[in-house]
Amino acid sequence: MKALLIARRELSAYLRTLSGYVIIAVILALNGLFFNAYALGGASKRSAEVLSQFFYYSSGFTIVASVFISMRLLAEERQTGTLPLLYSSPLRDRDIVLGKFLAGLAFLALYVACTVYMPLLVMVNGKVSFGHVAAGYLGLLLLGSASLAVGTFGSALARNQLLAAITSAVMLVALILCWLLARITEQPLADVFSAMSLWNQHFPPFQVGLIHVRDVVYYLVVTYVALFAATRVLEARRWR
Repeated sequence: MKALLIARRELSAYLRTLSGYVIIAVILALNGLFFNAYALGGASKRSAEVLSQFFYYSSGFTIVASVFISMRLLAEERQTGTLPLLYSSPLRDRDIVLGKFLAGLAFLALYVACTVYMPLLVMVNGKVSFGHVAAGYLGLLLLGSASLAVGTFGSALARNQLLAAITSAVMLVALILCWLLARITEQPLADVFSAMSLWNQHFPPFQVGLIHVRDVVYYLVVTYVALFAATRVLEARRWR
């Protein structure tokens, strides 16, 4: 319950400030440009192929949006000196982390919801499977949740929002590039790095309309581990 109260307060702060809307507007515009230029452009394509490419490009922009949304979650409290006020409140560290994460996730879901017009454009000119759309958007939300959780961890580590964005981006790029390590290492490390890959191993099934339990579990585990790490960072800082 306390986490939900924090989430509501944090989400209200996002909705009252211009920066949140600017983030959504800019990334949504870029997403639309890529959709028009690469997914819709070129030779004639089947609707399923266009939809798959839409989710391909949207996944990248969802990760970028996660970095910018999460960078203020905890780093802003430290930057403005209000973190001691949170520590002096009766809130537990896990409530603080979870509440701020849920607020960020709700704001990210708002961005994802704003992209619905693109599949609708595909639907106007062709046949679109509802299952394909549902699977793709589930994948975007799970990928966004994992990326936002990693960003929350980066925000807990950093002294300011810029460092939080850089730290989060580095960690996410490292997770994304695990598939490269899988290609140059031998077994069993190759399987480990492949399984750790944030995008290459786990998102493509969602992109083509398939839902695998292992991919859902992976994103949920990454989300949990990152939030657990962020909580431990707050606890360690509280007792310094």
